[in-house]
Amino acid sequence: MTTTRPLADSLRQMLAVLDDERQALAALDVDALLASSTQKHSLCAVLEAENAQDIDSECTGLLEAARHQNEVNRKVRNLLAANVAARLDALTRSPALYSNPAAVRA
Repeated sequence: MTTTRPLADSLRQMLAVLDDERQALAALDVDALLASSTQKHSLCAVLEAENAQDIDSECTGLLEAARHQNEVNRKVRNLLAANVAARLDALTRSPALYSNPAAVRA
């Protein structure tokens, strides 16, 4: 059990950072989003160094919770990006002005 303690602690930290990210997305707080991104990147480096065989049932639950929260945050980011793109298109009266030209042709 002592071998999984650092992993479980890192996963709990990741969940906290993902919650911070969710709150930053809700508030459209760019500084908090950047801080969350930096923290997530650092924690990913820590998690990558962990041994997959050290994962117990507690860590499996934490991993699933983090995966779910990350997916929710990703969907919220995508919705916000689509909303901003739609508003920019409406303001400029030029659909897809701010889109990737290769993506528009495809």
